Amino acid sequence: MLPREELLKGVENRDSVARVIDQAEQAIKTWEVVLTDFLSPPELAEIQRVFNRLTEVQLAAWGGYPQAERQRIAIARSELPLDQSQVSLVAVEIAGNFLFDTASHRDFLGAMLGTGIVREKTGDIIVLGERGAQAIVAPELVEFLSISLKQVRSVPVKTQQIEVTELKVREPKKKELTTVEASLRLDAIASAGFGMSRSKMVDFIDAGDVRVNWKEVTQASSQLKSGDLIAIRSKGRLEVGEIAVTKKDRYRVQLTRYI
Repeated sequence: MLPREELLKGVENRDSVARVIDQAEQAIKTWEVVLTDFLSPPELAEIQRVFNRLTEVQLAAWGGYPQAERQRIAIARSELPLDQSQVSLVAVEIAGNFLFDTASHRDFLGAMLGTGIVREKTGDIIVLGERGAQAIVAPELVEFLSISLKQVRSVPVKTQQIEVTELKVREPKKKELTTVEASLRLDAIASAGFGMSRSKMVDFIDAGDVRVNWKEVTQASSQLKSGDLIAIRSKGRLEVGEIAVTKKDRYRVQLTRYI
């Protein structure tokens, strides 16, 4: 048995992590690969942190394409071969003429959930503008969606399975910048990277809207390091790159902002 209470100590997404611990114990007992539902980035990051301590099991996460936010995890005993090809998922196309009634990500997700499916069975949704959208889902949903998903907003749609290789994934827009700061405090680096005042950034941090490596951080003085990912609700993401110390003992920080 896995050290359940020790693993759950201090976790934010307790229910999700507990469920994956149950699935990991199932994988250990049965010698089979066990799949989770789709998980959000904070859940994924926390589960991977927790399971990094274990030697009994291994994880493989995949969401259909490299930048996918929502992903499923395959869990197996450490003795078994495991890779992302064992993460079962499919892509569907939701095709319609949205030229005169533009639909957003929220519209497509709402229409899908309106058929009665649950969020945990759906991955990312890629909006294609006037042509509709593509979505990644659990394989067992394909037939149901093809029958049940017939309209998004006022637009009739046809839903059918496509190859995952047909996904029209756009490379994220990014902006490279450099800042020189007296410290590696979260409020200093993030305010420079997101182009806002330090006081405004502190407001975001105090409100619980800022995550570092998908974990909520409410201390403006938290110290950052190379490789950290800062996310602010509705503002995008910022990756901390190389950090160098200047002759005046300040920090020159390379940043990448994803818009």
